[in-house]
Amino acid sequence: MELIDGKTTAAAIKEEIKAEVDQMIAAGMKRPHLAAVLVGHDGGSESYVKNKVIACEKCGFKSSLIRMEEDTTEKQLLDCIKKLNEDADVDGFIVQLPLPKHIDEQKVINAIDYHKDVDGIHPMNAGRMSLGLPSFISATPLGIITLLQRYNIPTSGKKCVVLGRSNIVGKPMAQLMMQKQYGDSTVTVCHSRSTTLKEECRQADIIIAAIGRPDFVTADMVKEGAVVIDVGTTRVADPDAKNGYRLNGDVKFDEVAPKCSYITPVPGGVGPMTICSLMKNTLAASQKTVYPD
Repeated sequence: MELIDGKTTAAAIKEEIKAEVDQMIAAGMKRPHLAAVLVGHDGGSESYVKNKVIACEKCGFKSSLIRMEEDTTEKQLLDCIKKLNEDADVDGFIVQLPLPKHIDEQKVINAIDYHKDVDGIHPMNAGRMSLGLPSFISATPLGIITLLQRYNIPTSGKKCVVLGRSNIVGKPMAQLMMQKQYGDSTVTVCHSRSTTLKEECRQADIIIAAIGRPDFVTADMVKEGAVVIDVGTTRVADPDAKNGYRLNGDVKFDEVAPKCSYITPVPGGVGPMTICSLMKNTLAASQKTVYPD
């Protein structure tokens, strides 16, 4: 069993991005600029945004954090997005999800200029990605594809089971794994209502677990030598932890790991690669390699 170290991989990629940014600055080009909008004070969102700001520093990017209160109206948020869309200095920006319940998330996502949608969640980017056209790819699936490539894990012709059907992980992950230029795999998507879920998993060469249930994938669901990618990051109460909680994946790691050829840990697996992918998309937005002028 080999552990897929997302933390170390992400650090190496950020160094590569930093070197590219240094060359851009030396050539008289503009420093890439990523902005983030944070509405409210959700603990998980605060942590994610903080990590994104730190990543920007490591990559040599300019970063802006726009904080808005919990009672921000939908119109105020849409006005903020309009300003970011029109700001020529901002190459890409994200609106941290989830949003307060009184704000329509899809309306907000639709309002983002897809040229600056470095989270890859605008319908234009999602649609282009599904067709195999140039686009900003949703950050978590892109991070997983990058890990599989960096570890030289064979995917072509393999049976891949994706657990979960969310718009930001499950659906785009399945699309990427079936596309020739990325996974080139035979893909099955399972979810909470799938009646043959365990049987499908037992046949899988690659399992990508993004179902949002701690310890959902157990040893009896995994065949010997399988590759297991754990996307789950659920906060579980832990009195021994400094913050009073620990991050728990969708995979029961201790019992599943011995059966795997490769497996990602939680934390330190997919999480750092998600932020790293956001940096890669921001660099591409800055260089206009996805959507040239």
